[in-house]
Parts: sequence; structure tokens; C-alpha cells
Amino acid sequence: MTTGPKVAVVGTTGYTGRELARLVVRHPSIRESVFYLREGREGERHIDWLTELYPDLRGRADAPCRTFSVEAVIASEASVAFLAMPHEVSTEVAPPLVAAGMKVIDLSAAFRFHDPETYAKWYRLPPAPAALLEEAVYGLPEIYRDELEGARLVANPGCYPTAAILALKPLLGSGWIDPFRGIVCDAKSGVSGAGKQPKPETHFVEVNENFRSYGLFTHRHTPEITGHLGLDSDQMIFTTHLLPIERGILATVYVWLGEPHHAGEIEALYRSFYAGPGMVRIWAAGEVPELRHVARTNFCDIGFVLDRGGRRLVVVSCLDNLGKGAAGQAVQNMNVMCGLQETEGLL
Repeated sequence: MTTGPKVAVVGTTGYTGRELARLVVRHPSIRESVFYLREGREGERHIDWLTELYPDLRGRADAPCRTFSVEAVIASEASVAFLAMPHEVSTEVAPPLVAAGMKVIDLSAAFRFHDPETYAKWYRLPPAPAALLEEAVYGLPEIYRDELEGARLVANPGCYPTAAILALKPLLGSGWIDPFRGIVCDAKSGVSGAGKQPKPETHFVEVNENFRSYGLFTHRHTPEITGHLGLDSDQMIFTTHLLPIERGILATVYVWLGEPHHAGEIEALYRSFYAGPGMVRIWAAGEVPELRHVARTNFCDIGFVLDRGGRRLVVVSCLDNLGKGAAGQAVQNMNVMCGLQETEGLL
């Protein structure tokens, strides 16, 4: 019998919540799982079991659905809680759960910034308590694995930041990039990254056979990326685009190197940096990944092409925005926090 953690999932009806449900109910080390619906209903129909909400899970696994309240989650005696809710709701819900002794993994942006003013400026919402913001660990296991092992509260990263940070961290950490010549991150996302709430710009007719940029110089993932890369805001241009597809992130990053390097050196740098138990796959020098290579996985694939002079470098980083960009990464964080194999339930 499984002796692993009992898990509570709060927020199940969104795209990320759906992906999280699929991973949690099939995770081999999760002892028991309970799903909480914020309104207790999906439409007009009362939901008692997860397979009523997602019939495709029938015959695979099932778990009860309950009406959400903080008291109900605490009373469940779950040791881990995933919060897949709007930022402002997580701000209110996470503190009492942490105080009750639960390990909390929040998939919103509510705890991604230690500085409350940065969060308030970019999200235009009241920040969480300063003490919890300071305590929260940024949930990128390939970078912050040691801090995650003892964490009570984890802020799951955004999908765009995951792709960008993983692409650039080894190069910036080595000091090989010349940041004063500028870094450009040109990123594209599938429509599910915009969430399930209907918006005019994500309707089928607006997205189908179309491709557009948005949030130029104003995208709220910008400080998340620059902050964890140690960059000033004027050292990077981050531009996002909406692809007419369901899911996926492809980030193309353009940099200048301070000194010439060989492609073999760059490949060796990436392979050494990501040699641990994480879920980053490095492609051979001169080869770059595509979205189809990472769809419905928890991998981030990274490839690059270096010019003949050895100083102009293009890095391509691909991931599934609902997998490594959200739910899959949350489960990876849980694995690290609970002392499980980091990739368990994700391969």
C-alpha cells in the first residue's frame, strides 16, 4: 500500500486544474487525493467524483470532489495542497493552510515575488503577507532544488519564465553573455496559457488562422524573468505571441557572447548545468526542438545554433505550458518537497 502524501487539490475546473488532476490521480506515491471545487458545482450539476467532471479518467483512477472551504481542506488532514486558483484567492487561502502545517504549492503568481511592491505594480492586486512572500521558494527545481527540499510554501513559476530562465541561466551564470548588447526573448504560447475564462481575444474566430503579439514591454512575466536571471530591466526585451494552437511554449532567445566560443563548449555547459535529476533535455549542437517534441510532457527541451564567429547565439527553449509550465512542474516540486524521486509520476 502507498504510504506517500495525502494531497488536496483546490481548483480543478481550469485547464491547469484538469492537467493537475490527471497527474495526481495517477501518481504512484500519492496515498490519497481529494479535489475541491470553489463553487461546489460545475454548471448546474453537482459533482461528487472527479470522473463526473472528467469522464476521460474513467477506468484509470478516481477521487472525491468536495465543496471548497479552508476549514474543509485543513480537516482533510492532507499533507500537501495544490492551489490552482486566481492570484487574489491564493493570497487569502495559502496563509492558513501553511499555518496548519501543510506543504502548499501555489500555481498562481501570488507568491512569486519577495518584494510586495513588485507584485502590486505588475498584477495590480494587494500582495500577500510580507513574511510569507519572503519565505516562499520559487519552484524551479533545476535551479532551486536545495531550497525546495525544506520548503513549506512554493510559488510555481509562470510558463513563459520557465522557458526563458532555463534557456538563459547557464549562460548568464557562466558569465559568457554580454548583457550590455541586449538579450531578446521572442516567445510564443498556445491559447490555453490564457486560461479558461472566456475573453474576446481568445475566441476561436479571433485565434484561428491568426498570429499576433501582445503585452509588448508590459507583460507581467517580465520582472519574474529578469529577477531570477539577475538582469536589469533594460538588458532584455521580452515579447510574447499567441499561437493558434491548444498548448505549448516556444521561446527563441537571441544573445551576444562576450568572447568567441565553440559550439561544443556551449553544449557541454548546458549538459553540465542540467546534469542532475531534473527534466531538461539538451539537444546536440546545431539542432533545435519543436513544440511537438514536448507536447503533453513535463520536459523542457533546449537547443541552440551558434554563428561561425562564435559570438552570436540563438537558443530555442520548448515546453508544454500546462506541463512543465504549470501542473507538471507543480508535481515535480511536490516530489522534491516530499523526498520522492523528482521525476516520479511524470515520465
